Amino acid sequence: MTEDALNRIADALERMAPAPLRAPDFSSAPAFVWHVSPDRLEPVAQVNRVDLDLLVGINRSRDTLLDNTRRFASGHGANNALLWGARGMGKSSLVKAVHGALQAEFQELKLVELQREDLPSVARLLNHLRVAPQRFILFCDDLSFSHDDQHYKSLKAVLDGGIEGRPENVVFYATSNRRHLMPRDMIENERSNAINPSEAVEEKVSLSDRFGLWLGFHPCDQDEYLAMIDRYCAAYGVKVAPDTLRAEAIEWQATRGARSGRVAWQFFTDLAGRQGIALR
Repeated sequence: MTEDALNRIADALERMAPAPLRAPDFSSAPAFVWHVSPDRLEPVAQVNRVDLDLLVGINRSRDTLLDNTRRFASGHGANNALLWGARGMGKSSLVKAVHGALQAEFQELKLVELQREDLPSVARLLNHLRVAPQRFILFCDDLSFSHDDQHYKSLKAVLDGGIEGRPENVVFYATSNRRHLMPRDMIENERSNAINPSEAVEEKVSLSDRFGLWLGFHPCDQDEYLAMIDRYCAAYGVKVAPDTLRAEAIEWQATRGARSGRVAWQFFTDLAGRQGIALR
């Protein structure tokens, strides 16, 4: 066999089984995104987030998560957290805002985003984070599982850590619209078809119990919705007559058929755009 043929074979084998991931320079960015095929941690120089002070109506959840994260960043005991509840009420925004608020105080606190579909690779990711001197918030947004989804088994590696235990320098924060991470109709279906109904669903439902913190997010009322918009206007210097602002905001949420922090921000984005104000 010629040398050229051997080189082509070697190149093909390297593509099929790439070299192990080199640990990135964690000091180069405040946040990273985990990708697979091949495994890599891509730095995020500028995290898309809002200031913590702009999050209205979730004071208890804000203070609880901020305190838990500060203890973790200080090297003290801290819990994994599940932020669950209504859509658009600031679950993922709170995680990113808390990290941003603590960055100046704890520069070694990093945010690592993990996609739900990449959960099977989480053991490999933890191996890289375990040996790093920094401390990491491992963040999975919109976490949920379907009836035949086996990814939940990989999640146990983060929450329980197996025989090695969860790395001391990693805490896991997840957001979900469901408190029990799987649809209620699927839970009931497994109960009805099982010989032992309670055992049939306990493994999946008990995933929620492995989070030390449950932070609930509930739909906002009209006063909270308007207060969110007022806070945005004050922060960005948008001036509108109160009666006009109230009328337009209520009309906007009526056309959307919902009130939430997301709807409030979408209205404000439109309002700022009409006034020629850039949102940075």
